[in-house]
Amino acid sequence: MTADKHAAPDKGKKPNIVFRLLAFLVTAALVLGALALVVYRDRFNLDALKRYLTYRTMETTETGQAVPFTHAGGSKMSLSYLDGGVLMSSATGARYYALDGELYAEEVLPLDNPVLVDSDTTGVVYDAGGQSLFVFEQGRESSDLSLDGTINLLSVRPNDSGWLAVTAQQSGYKGAVTVYSAAHDPVITISLSSTFVVDAAVSPDCKTVAVVTMDQQGGSFYSRLLFYPVDQTEPSAQVELGNLVCLDLEYEGDRVWVLGEDALVITDEAGENTHTYDLGRYYLKGCDLGGDGFALLLTGRYRAGSATQALILDSEGQIVQTLDLSGQVLDYSAAGNYWALLTGSELTIYTSTGAEPYAQLSDPQGARYADLASDGSALLADNQQAWLYLPN
Repeated sequence: MTADKHAAPDKGKKPNIVFRLLAFLVTAALVLGALALVVYRDRFNLDALKRYLTYRTMETTETGQAVPFTHAGGSKMSLSYLDGGVLMSSATGARYYALDGELYAEEVLPLDNPVLVDSDTTGVVYDAGGQSLFVFEQGRESSDLSLDGTINLLSVRPNDSGWLAVTAQQSGYKGAVTVYSAAHDPVITISLSSTFVVDAAVSPDCKTVAVVTMDQQGGSFYSRLLFYPVDQTEPSAQVELGNLVCLDLEYEGDRVWVLGEDALVITDEAGENTHTYDLGRYYLKGCDLGGDGFALLLTGRYRAGSATQALILDSEGQIVQTLDLSGQVLDYSAAGNYWALLTGSELTIYTSTGAEPYAQLSDPQGARYADLASDGSALLADNQQAWLYLPN
């Protein structure tokens, strides 16, 4: 018996109109969402989600500013956002606060030349030219590595793994660098008697230490960058820096950034791929090497006076952003994909890839200090209080 070709079709196989409509709406939403991410990629990002999840219980005003807390202050003050807290240094010592003002740890003592340096995980306060050295991480003081009276600290730099490169002057040598592990045990000491050691930094993988040396050649200063494996006392590579006097140093990935008064040098670990940005007729007014793959430079046309432009340089020493400045910059910062400028009337946050501001705070409540977290949130402070700003 043959089937009747005019029989009614099986209703179970009819297309479900509701299902098709839902599929269309979901597809349309995905397409529109993708377009929105492209158009507004500088505002809708994972960092915004991270800020929401991290600070969702924190009360903020309509402008995104949290309730301030009182800190100890002091002359020669510096501050840093560290692991969800605030690390501060001043002439009266070092203090580590939670964002609600709880005091995690402190070292109260006179510091003639207090210096605060940090990585994403570790903060260090030390007395340049002295012996005091304190390490902070994860809401606590993890080590007191203060040196004896025959050694004078020149530089201390932590990496994201908590390793330290400590540069110091000591008797019998022109300079020495000691590398400490994350447990703050000494791994290697590189002591040089023929040339001065001025700075050093440990690589992110903790396998190499970059050492900047300086000596005289032909009546003028001459600098070199030496790369030492942490299990060897002889360098594996070196880069000639000429008459550059090292002002700042950053070891990021397989590249080292060396800042001088007139130039920024970026080189790889083999010393074979080197880029230099020359300031030319401009004068250096400030720099932050804390951004991921970029440097923030503030420069001015005259030796005296304020900065007149902000520059963003990539890892090949090329300018990718330029911003003319009309007002005085009180403070500046770079972290993650963000950089920020603080003036008396405004805090402005930018991304390293976007020309327009990422966030603007028109009333920073008299803040004179600013430091960025890698997620784009900003720590603000005056001489008595500190508080967090979360971009909307």
